[in-house]
Amino acid sequence: MRIESNGIMINCAIDGPEGAPWVTFVTGMTNDVTMWDDHVPALSRDWRLLRLDSRGHGLSDATPPPYSFPMLVGDVVGAWDALGIKRSHLVGIGLGGMTAVATALAHPERVSALVPAACRVELVPEYSGIWAAMIEKSTVGGIAAIADITAERWFPEVWRDANPERMKDVREMILRTSLDGYHGCIRALLTVGFGDRLGEIAMPALFVSGALDAVGGPPAVMEEQARAVQDGRHVSLPGAGHICNMANPRAFEDALGGFLASL
Repeated sequence: MRIESNGIMINCAIDGPEGAPWVTFVTGMTNDVTMWDDHVPALSRDWRLLRLDSRGHGLSDATPPPYSFPMLVGDVVGAWDALGIKRSHLVGIGLGGMTAVATALAHPERVSALVPAACRVELVPEYSGIWAAMIEKSTVGGIAAIADITAERWFPEVWRDANPERMKDVREMILRTSLDGYHGCIRALLTVGFGDRLGEIAMPALFVSGALDAVGGPPAVMEEQARAVQDGRHVSLPGAGHICNMANPRAFEDALGGFLASL
């Protein structure tokens, strides 16, 4: 379904029993709501799940670049307002994890618990240096020009070789991203700089990494970020790269479900 939020139409999916605590999932760069599909059967038994396509991704409207974190936060909060959600647990991966942190900082009264996965809250050269070439490639050749290199960066080679059908699905998901959405979100990502504010985050927080993620949100980085918040913990998922929830879905939902059940 599509709902009006922050001046655009945002695509979302809702699962789980009415009246159960809300858990909101925010997608990362060139992801859409299908990236969370594996977790719906298990998690929707106890929680009301809201999955959002970020601006310009999946079936959500795109607007011209640049985007900003206040804009992306406004999209999330606007969706909550449209659906009458006062408070929600908040999960995000990659850029979605950055947006989740930004939302928790801007609207702490709306976030019950925070789960950022595979994301940085400060830029470093090896991460920021990726994006100029990706903008150039996609400007010339469209999203198709960056689909394979993106998918390969997300998953370890052994996982890619063992899951050719899943890799086909991943590539199709990437291709559902609009060029404006891709470039706009890159521009937002390149402004991230929340490191000196992590100590303000008081709600329970679980930082999730893929054990084999070398750049996007490596275990050491996620551990350091978890230590910086007031009530943080970190878990690393075995055998997983950057999109760790898709590479090791059972470990991800066990970690997330256990964390939420403990609150």
